[in-house]
Amino acid sequence: MSAPPPAAETGAVASARPGPAHGPDPAKVRAAVRGGTLAYFVDQFDIYLPIVVLAPATAYFQAANLSASTTALLSSLVFASTLIGRPLGAVIFGHFADTVGRKRTTLVAVGGFGVLTLATACLPGHETIGMWSVGLLIALRFIDGVFLGGEYTTAVPLAMEWSPKHKRGLYASVITSTSPAAYAVIAAITLLMLELLPSAGLHSAYVQWGWRVPFLIGALLAAVLFRYYLKQVHEPPVELTGEKHKVPLVRLLVKYPKALAQVFVLMTGTWLATNMEAAVTPVQLKEHLLLSSQQVTLTMLVINAAAALSYPLFGLLSQRIGRRRFYIGYGIAVIVLGAGSYTLLMVSGGGFGAALGWGVLIGVFTVGTFGPIAAYLTERFPSSIRSTAYGVGYSLALIAPAFYQFYLQQLDNVVAPHLAPALLIVLAGVLIGLGGFLGPETKDVDMADDRTIPKLS
Repeated sequence: MSAPPPAAETGAVASARPGPAHGPDPAKVRAAVRGGTLAYFVDQFDIYLPIVVLAPATAYFQAANLSASTTALLSSLVFASTLIGRPLGAVIFGHFADTVGRKRTTLVAVGGFGVLTLATACLPGHETIGMWSVGLLIALRFIDGVFLGGEYTTAVPLAMEWSPKHKRGLYASVITSTSPAAYAVIAAITLLMLELLPSAGLHSAYVQWGWRVPFLIGALLAAVLFRYYLKQVHEPPVELTGEKHKVPLVRLLVKYPKALAQVFVLMTGTWLATNMEAAVTPVQLKEHLLLSSQQVTLTMLVINAAAALSYPLFGLLSQRIGRRRFYIGYGIAVIVLGAGSYTLLMVSGGGFGAALGWGVLIGVFTVGTFGPIAAYLTERFPSSIRSTAYGVGYSLALIAPAFYQFYLQQLDNVVAPHLAPALLIVLAGVLIGLGGFLGPETKDVDMADDRTIPKLS
């Protein structure tokens, strides 16, 4: 694998062919970026619902006599099934986004996951249909993941193609900052619900029906998003989307396998760190630090609010020093500060206050990779296959990290269960830094000119 081309060379080529004569329409740029921001928020709101909202309502879907390990495994499958469905959705919807159009494909994806989120809110429990309850929940979340994988595969490239080159880092970070923001909003809603409704016991108000309210909110958000795209967002001009290929996935695999492999390494680390922060940390806060459900929820709200505030800073930093340098540096930060903060929290034996304090660093230095990721992945591939490449590169790496519970169990004989996640955070940092190192600089890419796309030979 050859050394990445210098940023200056990329910028020089970028000037060889200008984009649209008068630049993009500012109103259409704003509409596309707002649409991408809203789409990413709704997407992340939906994907994190089971982790936060269903945690206090596990008894509704599972038998009371299950072992703790089986209960944890089934709960992780609810989240993992959504993640596993996303790569399939990326392939399907990425194909149509590149061959039919970004906007129309986005509308289908949004409509699909909105209906499925509504259906999830109506599920009967274990008392009514037995194990079919958790089986249906996992199945619905898998199909929901397919449509969610299609949504960001279409909406994010659309927003980035409309964005001016010098603002892509900022706009990308604003869009992706809605991921931890969505988690924080879900945590706030759940915290309020737990304060208002009792959650102790199978027949308590929260366990029987309270958990349905956030899912109904998610379905309503999907309806708002659908209407916004239908009325406000425009298809990118043809000079930004390039000629269309009948089978963009084949073109991606045949012509850009090394670029896809490099993105896969980066994104595997990104998703592994994300799962440790979003899915594993709340479990350890409850089981090892013995925080209450309300304290865990509030801690996760703080963690993700801190992450959301850091994203625009990371996006601007990547615009200044380059995406490649950012990811190399951030990978090191994950190893030192992300894993270090998590470890210090777990060994300190501190209570709620310590969790809030260390939680800020955990949030900022585990999931910050997402700050400029929307810009980086769209800059990384040519326009004619951009949605397919973005979706596959973003989603394919979800699969291995989705089985985090299995990896943690394998580490039981190596370290204590509450410290094992720190080892996986270290691994995530190594993969993020390596992925950044193996890739080229992209911040000066001209979306309208495929000749500026750096290649790995």
